[in-house]
Amino acid sequence: MAAPFPALRLRRTRSAPWSRSLHAETVLTPADLIWPLFICEGKGVEEPVASLPGVSRWSVDNIVARGREARDLGIPCIALFPNTPHDRRTDDGAEALNPDNLMCRAIRALKDAVPEVGVLTDVALDPYTAHGHDGLLDAAGYVLNDATSDVLVGQALNQARAGADIIAPSDMMDGRVGAIRAALEDEGFVNAQIMAYSAKYASAFYGPFRDAVGSRGLLKGDKKTYQMDYANAEEALREVAADLAEGADSVMVKPGLPYLDIIRRVKERFEVPVFAYQVSGEYAMIEASAAAGAGDRDALVVETLMAFKRAGCSGVLTYHAAHAARLLA
Repeated sequence: MAAPFPALRLRRTRSAPWSRSLHAETVLTPADLIWPLFICEGKGVEEPVASLPGVSRWSVDNIVARGREARDLGIPCIALFPNTPHDRRTDDGAEALNPDNLMCRAIRALKDAVPEVGVLTDVALDPYTAHGHDGLLDAAGYVLNDATSDVLVGQALNQARAGADIIAPSDMMDGRVGAIRAALEDEGFVNAQIMAYSAKYASAFYGPFRDAVGSRGLLKGDKKTYQMDYANAEEALREVAADLAEGADSVMVKPGLPYLDIIRRVKERFEVPVFAYQVSGEYAMIEASAAAGAGDRDALVVETLMAFKRAGCSGVLTYHAAHAARLLA
């Protein structure tokens, strides 16, 4: 007589869809998503981004339509990134301080039309500089930390005055979170959140994003003197600790899938809200895989987003947000 099978059969709970649902350890819903959107000048404009199939730049009126779409899909927050015309890009990024720039007009329009949708705004100078760097340069081309931080404070206040709900510094300057937090408090923006890009790596996955904001070809050199070395993990924990001490409400790891180990370590060490940015290169790879017939788009989208949640994310910035929300509904 054959020996009895061990009492524990782990496949029992996988045997039916209802049971798999009941025993799922991780849940993904539209409320976990933040939808990044690109803004351009004009009215009634949609400009497809060639390197990001399915992603477009939108004029402010069409951004409002996307805000209504996000609301109807249950997506709680959208993130804005401007494509600043080249004639308004300068070495000092002064357009970032213009209260009537693309970003501020889009913020005001969204908060007027769909105030129930959160608006996250990027704080960095690369969409505004003629040289494509995130800050001000010295004569040798080195990004100046403290002088850049002073401009970032003005940029953050400019966005907060327009109605931004979450200020998200993505520049990786030392000390900028504390400076922005102090300025927001001084001006009475006590409920303006800061989501710090705390562990933002100098990655090869950002190329299509630079197309979308119009900075491709402008950048001289690279961003390795301020964005993180992708060989480092302990340094990410030091960056997160500094930003939290300076007043960040939440932190971000960017890019996403290649850095799930960083997400997990940050979550376990600090027990704070951690977000990930599924960046343009990650999105483009999924789209290319689907277009080549190498993978099912819907399955790839949901599986990768679930991986972020499983690793410890409170939410994910993803260009697939609207598509994913429809799938999850």
